[in-house]
Amino acid sequence: MKSKFIKSILAVSLLAVVVFTGCSTTANKTNANNEAKTIKVGMSGGYYPYTFKNKDNNLDGFEVDVWNEIGKRTGYKVEYVAASFSGLFGMLDTAKLDTIANEITITDQRKAKYLFTDPYVYSGAQLMVKQGNDTIKTLADLKGKKVGVSLGSNYEQIIKNYDKNKEITVVTYDNDGGMRQDVALGRIDAMMDDKVSALAVVKENKLPLQLAGTDVQPLENAFPFVNNDENKAIVEKVNKALADMRSDGTLGKISDKWVGLDITKK
Repeated sequence: MKSKFIKSILAVSLLAVVVFTGCSTTANKTNANNEAKTIKVGMSGGYYPYTFKNKDNNLDGFEVDVWNEIGKRTGYKVEYVAASFSGLFGMLDTAKLDTIANEITITDQRKAKYLFTDPYVYSGAQLMVKQGNDTIKTLADLKGKKVGVSLGSNYEQIIKNYDKNKEITVVTYDNDGGMRQDVALGRIDAMMDDKVSALAVVKENKLPLQLAGTDVQPLENAFPFVNNDENKAIVEKVNKALADMRSDGTLGKISDKWVGLDITKK
């Protein structure tokens, strides 16, 4: 009788362990499913007004505001990572980043490798020169001249595609501030940049610079992701957020705040 009683107690105890273990496993799965996915967003922190370090040394600007809003609408936790522009795509390729928010222009070469969101900025490639220099207006005026571009940007390719006879000297910079300084000091003849960024620099910066002619090529900018099935689902959610932000005016308001005009519509 005593033996049967002990066996009954052991059976009940074992059942309780199984039940509670099952509950614990289910709870852990639920917590894992409810935990917000972190999206690591890379940016240079040196491309005003899109991405820059504010007076508190925190990343700020148009890109940060856009991704903060995307995070709210998708439920993703957004983590910003600052690095030199030339190293951002390498970090993306090695999974140190999930995407890049640095006015990345969609090109055929990049589209062949990366999965892009829908465009969220429409701008143009713009030449900038020292104030008072009216001799440079177009790419044709760059023959025999030195032109600065950001290392790793698509601007170098724009110039090379035009300069079939290699008559233009392209100087690459890892720091946009240094490039602008060299234009102002006459060390190089011109630089190529995003038109909106160039306008902001001329307006906010104390350097004697001016825009040269009109933009030389239209640009559509978007967020690149490594092309895989998981990221396809993420891009779909980001596209939905961007579409809603454009529809309800949020994207336009962010643009107006930083640029003074709406660059989010074609």
